[in-house]
Amino acid sequence: MLCYYEITKFIFYEVMKMTTIKITSNGSVTLPARIRKALGLKVGDFVNAELEEGRVVLKPAKIINAEDSWFYTKEWQKGEAEADRDISEGNVTGPFDNIDDALKALKDAKE
Repeated sequence: MLCYYEITKFIFYEVMKMTTIKITSNGSVTLPARIRKALGLKVGDFVNAELEEGRVVLKPAKIINAEDSWFYTKEWQKGEAEADRDISEGNVTGPFDNIDDALKALKDAKE
């Protein structure tokens, strides 16, 4: 299973100027260098293609290995957001010099 996440970037007016691109015999197109640069696209990167109101919209995308897809689930991301909040609010303990101190802190936190 492949998961995608969208990368959003601000595109300057200069990049947004209309450019005509030729479709090759095998259906390939080449994005102009200024567009690739503005979006941070490199050789081998992926884009998502969508049809929107008669237009083709390309958006930068990243393929996530199936073995890493758990990280991008709603449940895991909810936990990540909670952890980020805890860190920003200072609700953390440690670092610890050894495992015994870490286990004691966990035990004390439960009580």
